[in-house]
Amino acid sequence: MRLLHQRGPLHDLPDSPEAYDAVLAEVVGQALRRMTPEGNLEHPDCVDDIGDTSLGITSLLALAGQRIGDPRLPEAVRRSLAFHLRERVYREDNPGYPNLRVRNSRLPYARYVLEAGAHPIGDWPSTAWALLQAVNVLDMTDGLIEDDQRAQLVEVAHGYWRWLTEATFFNPQEAGNQAIGCVVGGLMLARHLPQPEGKSVRARALDLYCDEIRAHRVRDRGALLPPEHGGAYDNNYGPISLSFLAQAHRVSGEEIFAEDGDALARYIDARLTGGGFDNGGPRYSEQHSGFESVLGLRYFGARIGSDLGRYRGDTRWVRHAVKPDGGVDGHFAWMLVWQIQDPTRWHRVPSAKAARHQLRAGTTSVAFDSHMTPSLIEAGGTYYLPAAVNRQHGFGPVTDGFLLCRPMGEVRVRDLRTETLAAKLVTKPVVGRDHVLRHIQSLYVTDGTTLWVTVALERLDGTPYLLAGMPYAADDGDRVRRTADAEVACAGALRLTHPGEQGVDYFDARSESTQEQAAFALAADPRGYGNPDEGWRRLVASTALEAGPVADVPEGLSVFAVRYGEASDDPFTPTFERDGAGLTVRTEAFTALIGDVTGDAHGNPELTLRG
Repeated sequence: MRLLHQRGPLHDLPDSPEAYDAVLAEVVGQALRRMTPEGNLEHPDCVDDIGDTSLGITSLLALAGQRIGDPRLPEAVRRSLAFHLRERVYREDNPGYPNLRVRNSRLPYARYVLEAGAHPIGDWPSTAWALLQAVNVLDMTDGLIEDDQRAQLVEVAHGYWRWLTEATFFNPQEAGNQAIGCVVGGLMLARHLPQPEGKSVRARALDLYCDEIRAHRVRDRGALLPPEHGGAYDNNYGPISLSFLAQAHRVSGEEIFAEDGDALARYIDARLTGGGFDNGGPRYSEQHSGFESVLGLRYFGARIGSDLGRYRGDTRWVRHAVKPDGGVDGHFAWMLVWQIQDPTRWHRVPSAKAARHQLRAGTTSVAFDSHMTPSLIEAGGTYYLPAAVNRQHGFGPVTDGFLLCRPMGEVRVRDLRTETLAAKLVTKPVVGRDHVLRHIQSLYVTDGTTLWVTVALERLDGTPYLLAGMPYAADDGDRVRRTADAEVACAGALRLTHPGEQGVDYFDARSESTQEQAAFALAADPRGYGNPDEGWRRLVASTALEAGPVADVPEGLSVFAVRYGEASDDPFTPTFERDGAGLTVRTEAFTALIGDVTGDAHGNPELTLRG
């Protein structure tokens, strides 16, 4: 079975002017066939996320009018805009909406579901989206609509802004992408308002960004990130936030958006595998955006000099939102408008700079979490997630059922590159159930095809093993499929184990369940509202690679050695020697010297490497 949402790398999409004109021509064809006598451009199957969708198609028609000049478009823009202003602008409070600060304000807003009281909780983002569609229409319809219709749209857009920032609590869902999107709407609206009104709206938008978004950033993996639905980052909404930061910088020129976008982009680059697979977040563990992420990944990929376009998006939403029948939907249409308007092209070369939370070369990569434990390993086209044992999750030595991977002190990291190899040494102090402080030294080395992992620490009693990950997904052409297989060699005994019990607390990689489905099943709240990351942390046990210790190692040490990658005829028989300089590791591909844990004058262990 293939994963539903993670499909092709986004930078594989043609993004020439000609390609975009072809997209717009197709949208125009669908829209003109669909338009009702009243001017409605909504998809007939649209029920939720509907309040801005007709206006979104209107904005695409306006952009097409600028670029391809179809004589049918001016009338279509005016009719569809009139429909939105007449039928999709609400001023009566939606029954049950819980986030109002002012009742009966009569300010306009957009509904998530048209029926009164049906699902009012989504009205805040729907209104933010309607604001963005409106300001895009205003930007692109000079000479295309009559003055009175433009004045009505300006009044409604300003009312949307006031409803979002005065009549309701700001960002009630604690969703960074929605909040930054609202700020972008204010910045774009300000250009269409007379002074000093426009100046006031711009200042208010910047204050909201600084005080309500930036001041509440969450730290993860060394980066400060806009919070997303209560978490630091979401692999669906995070890249969408990056797109909003790109547009905020494009329209305002304010350096704060560039700085924060650069930080978020470097974070995404570090956590993303070379193949573009990623998972995790407080809302959608595996669902990925498509065209909504293009602007941010392309804009900031160019700024930081890395190939962020390798991110695997949902290519069903390759250019714009669609319904199951493939018909265009106006949801998030502003992102297509902005990416067409932005002249930035994809940066397609990986960054040459070492990143603390990433090791990457060729087709092999390791992403590390805040504790410098691997969160995702990619080797030989297979992706490995942290395994679970006794409710503990991660990669690391296990003794008496206790996983040693959570640091009790400062974690030291040393990066090293040669002409053919890239390596990272992680030295981590840990404490087990026996309260003994141990120093784990984990060496990760790759030649771009194979990954060698060596883990050494003070000798463990009993029958320890290395929890070496859970094979979960594999590349399959331009898609990703589920797997429970792995090409792994071990210098000790190697076992691929599966949970002996069944139930939502146990994840067997041989099943047809996805990590996303299992995580939501364990989440405290309903799907779409719960935090799947919190749910996944409740997992008792999972499929796991268990690597036994190497038999012939220096006295006083336990050493584990694993090789990930495609099947190889080369034997994996590493040797280990220890002297006053440290531990020497020799494999078929390299020799490394891991310095003593006491380290140099600053306490940082040394690392030397030769191929």
